[in-house]
Formats: sequence, C-alpha cells, structure tokens
Amino acid sequence: MSLRPVVLVALAVVASACAEPPGPGDGASSSSDQSGDPTELLLRWGYEGGFTPPEFQLTNPPALSLYADGTIVRPGPQIEIYPGPALPALESIVVDEAGVDAIIDAAFDADLDTLEDLTDMGSVAIADAPETVFTLRASGVDHTVRVYALGELGGQPPRMPDQEFEARRGLLDLVDQLGSLETWLPDGSIGASTVFEPTGVRAIVSEYQGKPDPPQPTIGWPLPTPLARIGDDAGAGFRCVSVTGAEWADELQPVARAANQLTPWTSGGERYAVSFRPLLPDEAAC
Repeated sequence: MSLRPVVLVALAVVASACAEPPGPGDGASSSSDQSGDPTELLLRWGYEGGFTPPEFQLTNPPALSLYADGTIVRPGPQIEIYPGPALPALESIVVDEAGVDAIIDAAFDADLDTLEDLTDMGSVAIADAPETVFTLRASGVDHTVRVYALGELGGQPPRMPDQEFEARRGLLDLVDQLGSLETWLPDGSIGASTVFEPTGVRAIVSEYQGKPDPPQPTIGWPLPTPLARIGDDAGAGFRCVSVTGAEWADELQPVARAANQLTPWTSGGERYAVSFRPLLPDEAAC
C-alpha cells in the first residue's frame, strides 16, 4: 500500500477531521479505503477554455474524477449521430485500494503536489489553446495546477525553460496514464464500467438562434419556473440553473433524455436552447 502524504491526509480528513495526519509508522490505512466518502474528490483532470463555444465550456465534463471510495467518473462511449443526445454520456468505474494508490502515486510522480501553474503563453507561442486543469487533494486542500496548451506542443519551444518542458512532459505522461487505466493498474484492481446516473444537472439556458438543421420537434419546459426567469447569469448571454431531487428525477430527466443538442425548448411562448451538464458527486450547484 502507498503511504504517500496525500493518501494519509485525505483519509484523516474524511474519517476523523484530525488536525495532524498520521505518519507512515502509525498504521493508518489509505484514502482508497472503500469506506471513504463518495463525494470526497481525490483527483480530477479536464480541459477549460480554448477556442470553443461558450456553451461547450459551460457543459464540458472533466475527463476524470476520482473519489475517496474508489469511484471514478469519466466520459463514456459517445453515440456517433447528429445531433447528439442532450445529456452527455458519462460512465462510472470502481477501483480498489491498490488501484487508487497507484493512481495517486502517478500524480505524485508527475509532481502534481508541488507544481505551479504553467500558463505563460509567450513560452508556448500558441494561441487559442485550452488549459489542462489538474486538482489533487493534498494535506486536506485541493491543489490545482493549470497548464496552457499541454497537448499542443511538439518539441521544446525556443523560449521555454528546460524545467518547464520537463514538467510538461511529466504531466502529459500522467494524462496518458489517466486515459488508459485498464492497461497499467494492478490486475483485478479495476471493475467494469457502468452508466453514471447523476442526481441532478446544470441546465445552461439561452435564446434559441436560427432554425435547427435538420428541423427538430419542440419540447415544453416541464418545470414551473419559466425559462425567461430561471437561473443565474453565466456570462455571454447564458444562464445556469441546477436541477436536483424530484424536479430532476421525475420531471426534467424523462424529457431531457428524449431531447438532443438541437432541440428547441418552449416556455411562455418563446423558444430557448438548453444544454445539460450532469452534476458529479462533489458538485451541488452552478
């Protein structure tokens, strides 16, 4: 079992809220203990920003989220049809203690606990690229590292210091590992994937622009608050509202599953565009 500091501290926070984490000689168990809090995030990575539409940035889910009970949520197989389903496909897998330890070890091997942001566009000399964002639970605090244009580089740009280039190579290797867990985790440590069923969504609402091609049937907004007044300002003409509980399970989910990305939603005699982002276990609101 790994005894890296992040593993010990995460368990201490979840289990007993101790002020001091146990040391390697204290007989503490790993944060990958399957009794861990299923909403306690240990590691996450994904993409933000870049030259993409605002609605994509507001609804794009992380590439991987690992929780203290060993649950991983990540994008699932996508149906290759146009227009695609309104609800993005996510899948869930469970890794055991050895698997979680191996993943956390890989994050430490990439120095994810100590690196600072690598966002100097001048050293990269690439425009309009996304940032790769990593979050690691360390010493009870989420340590976040943002890396601009991580996957866009070929060789080392002339203005990039050697230390930064080596750090980027390590993080790129980590991305490759996190995207291929089944190929290197210990035998038997990873379970079969299942469909992730969210307990709610973020609904991103805007005015409907133009006419859908191909034409799409409309769907009536099923919740009592009209779309003209729902949600909080999310910028760029979009509003965001979180829908959970019975409103999600009984009212919105059934019709959202029948919708697609071009569906016009009607409310108060007007048409709206609504995109959805499933809420992950550690998320509660927009």
